[in-house]
This record gives sequence, structure tokens and C-alpha cells, in this order.
Amino acid sequence: MKVVNKYVLIEPKKEGPKKTESGFELGDSHREDIRYREAVVVQASEEVEGLNPGAVIYYDRHAGFDLEVDGKVYRVIKVFDVVVVL
Repeated sequence: MKVVNKYVLIEPKKEGPKKTESGFELGDSHREDIRYREAVVVQASEEVEGLNPGAVIYYDRHAGFDLEVDGKVYRVIKVFDVVVVL
């Protein structure tokens, strides 16, 4: 698989429910206070510098679109949606 232009193929980390201070559990759709999500880089285009496969990143949760390849769902984002590389 080859990624082109300034796109990055990522695998978002599965996030479990988050508990509030009062003990309520919030699902993913109710976690609006957290704008950025964690993911692992699967592949980056040749035009993208500093992102290697396996790198852990944080990206804007509203960015990109889902793509299914061989029955597995990935997310495709633009490089400028990456905010942190760990």
C-alpha cells in the first residue's frame, strides 16, 4: 500500500469509557472535552517528514476519513492534522 500527497494512514487507539468525577461513564460520543485522539502511524507518504510507521501521534479527532483495507478500518488524515509526535 502506498500513501500519496501529504496524507498519513493511522490506526486510532481504541478508547474505553471515561469516568467523570461523580462516577458517570461517558462514551466516545460524549467526550467533547477531548479534542485530540491518540493513534499509531501505519504509513505516511514520501512527502511527509518525521513520521515513521509505528510512531505514536495525537491528531484532531474531527480530521480525515475512514478507509477499509482487507477488512480492517484505518483513518486517513492530512499531515497538518497531526499535533504531537511522541
